[in-house]
Amino acid sequence: MDREKILEVLQVAKRLDEKNLVNAFEGNISTKKDGLVYITPTGKNKALLTEEMVAVIDSDGRQVGGNCKPTSELPMHMETYTIRDDIGGVVHCHPTFLTAYALCCKPVETRAYPEMMGNFDYFQVAPYGRPGTEDILKGAIPILKHHDIVILGNHGVLAVGATVTDAMNRVEAAEAITKTVFIANALGRQADLSPEECDFFFSLNQK
Repeated sequence: MDREKILEVLQVAKRLDEKNLVNAFEGNISTKKDGLVYITPTGKNKALLTEEMVAVIDSDGRQVGGNCKPTSELPMHMETYTIRDDIGGVVHCHPTFLTAYALCCKPVETRAYPEMMGNFDYFQVAPYGRPGTEDILKGAIPILKHHDIVILGNHGVLAVGATVTDAMNRVEAAEAITKTVFIANALGRQADLSPEECDFFFSLNQK
């Protein structure tokens, strides 16, 4: 087992808690190395986790480390790692604005915000799947093959990265962007950029 990976999970869990992006009952975090998945436990305050509480799961789904039961979303994390070879970290959480869009099953889109278009394209919504089961990820798999973030219908958001820190950064950015888009829509009609300008920024984020 890799203590560095355990500490990485703890660091990300603490930061996401400080940002109010997770709580004791919502959100889970994992990273993978050498066939082992290091994942947050179920029902624990993310800011109070210790090294011993991080569950370590082998490729057969057996717990081989940690003294706490892993999150009920373990099947979703294990399946996510099979989607792309470059996924080394997963963050699932329920940020306020992204989750509001998830509950409405609405994608987050803009043609006025260069930073969103250039970094993310837009945030697509996967059909609802029951939390804690493999069904939650079925509709998200086609999206995650080409994108690093997906809104899970009626649930929350899932982000991936080469590391769990990368996934965390994407969640933080996505929530900030979604809040801005929501406020802009409340203020009035967004001032869209020209089609040529939009095409340029969208082209920066092609997988």
